[in-house]
Amino acid sequence: MSHVDLHLHLLPGVDDGPADEAASLVHARRMIAGGVHEAVVTPHVGHPHFAFDLREIPERTRALQAVLDREGLDLTLHPGAELHPSGAAALTREELALVAHGPTGARWVLLEVPFAGVDEEFSETCRTIRGHGFGLLIAHPERARGLLSGEGIGRLRAEMARGAVLQVNVCSLLGTHGAEAQTTARRLIRAGFAYVLASDGHGGNRGHTLAAGPMLAQAAGASRLQSWQLTQANPRFLLQHGIPATLGPEDRVATRTARTRRIAGVMAAARGRR
Repeated sequence: MSHVDLHLHLLPGVDDGPADEAASLVHARRMIAGGVHEAVVTPHVGHPHFAFDLREIPERTRALQAVLDREGLDLTLHPGAELHPSGAAALTREELALVAHGPTGARWVLLEVPFAGVDEEFSETCRTIRGHGFGLLIAHPERARGLLSGEGIGRLRAEMARGAVLQVNVCSLLGTHGAEAQTTARRLIRAGFAYVLASDGHGGNRGHTLAAGPMLAQAAGASRLQSWQLTQANPRFLLQHGIPATLGPEDRVATRTARTRRIAGVMAAARGRR
C-alpha cells in the first residue's frame, strides 16, 4: 500500500500552493518518489486572502489529473478543499457537496481550525456543517494557539464525541510552524487523538511530503502499526467509508435556524422582484 494524503495544495495558480503547472508537476514527482500515489487537493476556500470559487475545483482537479496522466505519473487526485473557519458556515449544502468525500450518508469535509484558538464560534461552525449532513475532518488542530492550555482541547474532544476526527500536519511535526505547534502535534499523536497525518504540502519552500510522516510519528511516540494507520489505512478508510454526521440536540436547533434564515432570504428576494 502507498501513502494517502488528505490535505495538500497542488492545484496551480489558485492559492499559496504551486504558482503554475510546472511547479505542480515538480511537487507531484516528489510525492510519487516518496510513495504517495493518492491525494486530495485542498485549495483554500472561504479564506480572506484567496478569492477562489470552489465550484471550479472539480474541473481544475480533472485538468491537473489529465496532465499527470499524460506525463505518466502514478498519482490519483480527488477534488477537495480546506475550508477556512471564517467562511465555512456560509457555504450551502450544495457547495459543500462539491468538495466532500466518502459514500452517501457519510460524506465529510476538511475544516481548518482558527489559528487564534478553538472557540465557541468554531464550535458553531462545526454544528452548521453537521447540520448540512457532513462529517468533519479537522485540519491541523495543533496550530490553534493555546490548544492544550485552555478550553480548545475540550471543544475538540466534544467534536470528536460527535464523530469528528483530527488531522495533524507533517510540517508541524517538522517544526515549520514553531515549537508550540510541534509539541502539540506530538502530544496529539502520543495521546491517540490524531486519526490521520497529512502533508499540508505547498511545493516550493514547503516541499515536504507525507513520506516523512511515519518516521515523525514514531519519533512522537507512535508504534510502527500506528504510523501505518495514520498515513495509509486511516486516510484510505475515510475516502472509502467516510465520517457520518452525528447530530446532537444543539445541531438540530442550528439546522432549523439555518433553514429559517434561508426561507426568509428567499421570501425577501421574491418580494424584491415584485
